[in-house]
Amino acid sequence: MSREEILELADAVAPYEGIVSGIGTTAYGAQIVIEAATSDDALERAQEVFEAAAAQAGLPAWPVVWAMPISEDNDFEDIP
Repeated sequence: MSREEILELADAVAPYEGIVSGIGTTAYGAQIVIEAATSDDALERAQEVFEAAAAQAGLPAWPVVWAMPISEDNDFEDIP
């Protein structure tokens, strides 16, 4: 992924306090903040937001291979 492509993705996820990765790799990713009543709701909404952001950035529509909901109550040290 080029720097420009990843910067476009960063702009697309910025409204969701997003951070992105992927410059110089063959993949891209993002961490975004979604407020939802349940983890399942958060994952569903996050996937929609991520797919729309990738499309907005002109990135390939690859499948999401890893998603993990966390909450303010989680112990963040357990996150890989």
